[in-house]
Amino acid sequence: MARTPTDAVDAGGHDDADRKVVEQERAEIREFIKGLSSDDIKSGNWFTKLSAQAMNSYTAKVDAQYFQERYAGVPADAIVDQRIKMAARYAALEGGLSAGAYSAAVVATLGSLGGASPATVPAAVATLMVDVAFITRLQLRLAYDIAVLYRVPLDLSDPEDMWKLIRVAFTIKSGEAVQKSVVKAVPAVVRPLIKRFYSGTVLTATKGLPVVGKHLLQRNVIKIGIPLVGVPLAVVLNRYTTLLAGRHAQAVFRNEARVIELAENLSKRSQHPQLMLWVAWLVIGANRKIADDEALLMRHLVRLVRDQHQVVDRQLAHLVDIEPAEVWRRIDAEPGDLSDILDAADRVAAVDGDVNASERAVIAELRDRCRRV
Repeated sequence: MARTPTDAVDAGGHDDADRKVVEQERAEIREFIKGLSSDDIKSGNWFTKLSAQAMNSYTAKVDAQYFQERYAGVPADAIVDQRIKMAARYAALEGGLSAGAYSAAVVATLGSLGGASPATVPAAVATLMVDVAFITRLQLRLAYDIAVLYRVPLDLSDPEDMWKLIRVAFTIKSGEAVQKSVVKAVPAVVRPLIKRFYSGTVLTATKGLPVVGKHLLQRNVIKIGIPLVGVPLAVVLNRYTTLLAGRHAQAVFRNEARVIELAENLSKRSQHPQLMLWVAWLVIGANRKIADDEALLMRHLVRLVRDQHQVVDRQLAHLVDIEPAEVWRRIDAEPGDLSDILDAADRVAAVDGDVNASERAVIAELRDRCRRV
C-alpha cells in the first residue's frame, strides 16, 4: 500500500513519526534538486520536471481503490478534511526544518534579489528549493487526493486535466478569490503576510508550466525575504498557505462532484433522455450567458445520456443557436407524462445558484406545454 506524506498522522502517528516522514520527503527532494541545472531553476523548468516526477509515481499508487481500502465507509468530506489538516501540519514541520537552514547571509542575499535570480547564490538555491519543491509537491498531491476522493475524473496524461490540477492546487487564476476568503480563514495576525504571499499577477492557462515555476519560486521567496525572518514565520506561512490551498481544492472539486452527481441523477431518472438534453440546453441558454457550472453539467449530461441510454444527438451538438420553437415542437410531439422533464429543467436552472428571470420564463412556458389534459 502506498505511503503518502499524511499517512503517519492519519494512522495516529506522533511527532517523531511525522518528522521521519517529512525528513524522508526532504531527502527525496534534495536528490531531485541535485539533478537540476541553474537554468532549470531560473527559467522555472524545475516545476515542469517536478510535477511530472511527483505525479507519475504518485498516481500509480494512490487512486480511488487506495482510498476505498483505507477509509471504507467514511464520507468523502470527512476524509478530505483530515488530509488537508495533515498536509498543513507536514508543511509547518517542513517550514521549521527549512528555516533553520537559512543563514543571515543567505537571507540578505535573497532579500536583495527579490526572487529575480536566486540561482546566482548556490547555497541559497539549495536551501530555498528544498522548501519550495517540498511544498509544491505536497500541495499538488493534496489537490489530486481531493479530486480522487470526490470522484472527479482526472486524466493527468491529458494536458487540459493536468493544467486543471495545477490551477486548483496553486490557486492560479483565482488569486482574488483566495484573498477575499483568507480574511476569515486565518488568524488576524497572519492575514497581512498571507495577502502579500498571494498578491501579484494572476497567471492564466496560456503562460505554461515554466512560468508557473517562476511564479511559485518568487511567491515563496517572501518567506526568507523579510527582515528578521525566523522559524515561526516559515512555519506559519507554510501551514496556512497549504491549508488555504487544500480548502480551495476542496471547494472546487466538491462543487464539481455536486454537478456530476446531479447529472448522474438526471440521466438515471429520465424517461426522455434526448428531450431532456434539448430542454437543459434551452434553460442554460435562456439568458445568453453560460456559467461554468452550467457548461460542466451539460458536458456530463451528454456523456451520461450517451453511456446510459445510447443516445447521441448530433443535431444538438451542431447547434449554434437553439430555437425555443424547436424545443416546443419536440415537447408537443412527445406523448405521456413529462414530469421528469419539468423536474430536470428546475434542477438545471438552479445548478449555478439562484434562478434568474429568463430561466423562470422558459420554465413557465415549459410547464404550460407539459401540462397534459
